[in-house]
Amino acid sequence: MVTFLPTRPGRLADVPSFDRGIGGAESNVACVLAAAGHTTRWISRVGADGFGDHLVEAIGGYGVDVSHVRRDPTRPTGIYFRTAGDRATDAHEVAYYRAGSAASAMTAADLDLEAVRAGRVLHLSGITPALSEGCLSLMRELTAPHPARPLISFDVNHRPALWRDAHGPEILLELARRADIVFVGEDEAEEAWGITGGPTSIRQVLPEPEILVVKQGARGAVAFGRTAGSRTRLPAGSRAAGAARVGADGTPQAPGRATRPRPATTAPALKVDVVATTGAGDAFAAGFLSATLRDLPLRDRLRHGHLMAAATLTTPGDLATPPPRTLADRLVALDDTAWGKLRLGPGWTDTMDRDEEEAPTP
Repeated sequence: MVTFLPTRPGRLADVPSFDRGIGGAESNVACVLAAAGHTTRWISRVGADGFGDHLVEAIGGYGVDVSHVRRDPTRPTGIYFRTAGDRATDAHEVAYYRAGSAASAMTAADLDLEAVRAGRVLHLSGITPALSEGCLSLMRELTAPHPARPLISFDVNHRPALWRDAHGPEILLELARRADIVFVGEDEAEEAWGITGGPTSIRQVLPEPEILVVKQGARGAVAFGRTAGSRTRLPAGSRAAGAARVGADGTPQAPGRATRPRPATTAPALKVDVVATTGAGDAFAAGFLSATLRDLPLRDRLRHGHLMAAATLTTPGDLATPPPRTLADRLVALDDTAWGKLRLGPGWTDTMDRDEEEAPTP
């Protein structure tokens, strides 16, 4: 969607003007990954209007392949407005104008599924199935066992206001159980599914994913893996080992059923001078997936997620310049004490001379 950010704090009713930006869970992840040096593709539908032009051009400007984005001649591009929010309480207003949007008309029949499945990782979110029955059917198609299925990453992104009926939580649980990597907030697991026992209880409800990441806000994040060493390897140049999900008789097999659960891995969040929280969850997912593509250990994946989130938290928009990989790797390698002493504020990703590769002082 096109995002309109207020030029000053206040209620939507009082803000006189807005700055235009881009927003959307999946496109945010694609942009952050592209900015971090990965090859990414964003597939969606936008209107044949000026806002659609802006989205395609802006997302493409991050280096994302937008050649498979379809233009809808009869439906508009979705937009939304939001207030800046309060740093202490994260209180903010959001006004969505996406009913009948071009994206809500997506179906498996009008997308190039070969292009969708061509990557090593396919990142999806729980927002898409809430948009329409066609979008829900598309999500079920993409998460179903398939010989060419890539590694499926799914961010639950529970948005109660978007669902047309009371079945949203059970649909999100169904889709999460079909994914390989799942991101869910501890608070949204309680809101959607009534799970109150913390990360371990969430894992008990979601034993199927290869990796489950439970986000705990300012406290940090917990990851549960299923493979030895908790690696989830992605062979270079392959489609995320899609062939490994097909049995000897050619029958598609669901992932992650026969492996033994591994102990949880935790990574405390960083101390951050927060400017705005919108987009931080998407940035966290992008950081985790970036480290996954590099086959890093779970702890390092979580820390890369925290660093990407910190870059977004210290900027007013949905997207931020990620830290240079050399800087991120050096910070991720800090011992627990030094990691706990880090404090990051606005502009921290540019506080080092990139040529000198000098990290901030813990």
